Amino acid sequence: MSDSPKPACATRRRFVLTLGAVGASVAIGNWLWPFGRNGKTPRAPAGLHAVRRIGSALGAPASIVALHETEAGAEGALAAAFAEIETVESVMSLYRPGSQLCRLNREGELRGPHPYLVYVLRQAQALSAASHGAFDVTVQPLWALYANAVALGRLPGADEIDRVRRQVDWRQVEVSDELIRLKRSGTAVTLNGIAQGFAADRVLGVLTARGVRHALVDTGEIGSLGRRTDGACWTVGIQHPRHQDRLISRIRLDGRCLATSGDYQTTFTPDYLHNHLFDPRTGRSPTVFASVTVLARTGLEADGLSTAVFVAGLERGIRLIEAQPGADGFFVLKDGQTRATSALGGDV
Repeated sequence: MSDSPKPACATRRRFVLTLGAVGASVAIGNWLWPFGRNGKTPRAPAGLHAVRRIGSALGAPASIVALHETEAGAEGALAAAFAEIETVESVMSLYRPGSQLCRLNREGELRGPHPYLVYVLRQAQALSAASHGAFDVTVQPLWALYANAVALGRLPGADEIDRVRRQVDWRQVEVSDELIRLKRSGTAVTLNGIAQGFAADRVLGVLTARGVRHALVDTGEIGSLGRRTDGACWTVGIQHPRHQDRLISRIRLDGRCLATSGDYQTTFTPDYLHNHLFDPRTGRSPTVFASVTVLARTGLEADGLSTAVFVAGLERGIRLIEAQPGADGFFVLKDGQTRATSALGGDV
């Protein structure tokens, strides 16, 4: 039995390495480290200043690299970007008792919701419908059940799982511009499968509005603008799901966003069979994938799809990705085999 699990938000951290402009870069803990082995900011292309800032987003470390014509401009853009992350966190965090999401879960309804929350929940509902319920923001009661059981040194029993599973149904969340309501007692929402991707989108929007044309954003999901400091595409290495210090693939972002869902990110048992990803239909963890990485036009799409595909399985998951314009996937099965969509050179 594993130790007590980490808080829910922390489970969504992505273990990626960014291959930066000065040699091969490294990951230090869970941090994105895009500036080379010595951790120093490299000399930017003529006329541009490269500035890095690290902080946190939704309970996990965050990193943003921005290239701008002036250092002051880059610094201002980064300050605005982290202010935007703060706004997203005040709305969607499960860590903060005063966040709108925590209030919704506590009180069962939320009047005057922030437009961000309305938008994300509507996008989540659309993905739930498209995935036939594989993506479901109401799995939070299952997380609580497993976390509490593991803290007592056991796994939940079948009767407990069946009881809590009755509280899980994305259709029980009523969303309007004026009111969000949980229609069933015991239902609770987690946005861990989509909020960090949305945060990346918001940051990219802020940076663009501030005149940044080249940037790399890690809010737990990865987004990019333009190119890195040496003019090449931003490239990320995907962690091997069974070896934290090894890569299993490298992927060029080409202006898209990237998200990974893995059974290793928080495990309830050492064999990875019980983890923080739940199939709403069974109340248990899916058994096909070790990790799913998705490239998509937006962070929200990549984030939500990576979770939905992990639950849906290989064949259904491929159909989900193919139905989303501009999306691609890279998959690691439980037995270590890999697959990928055709644009990534894979065999699916």
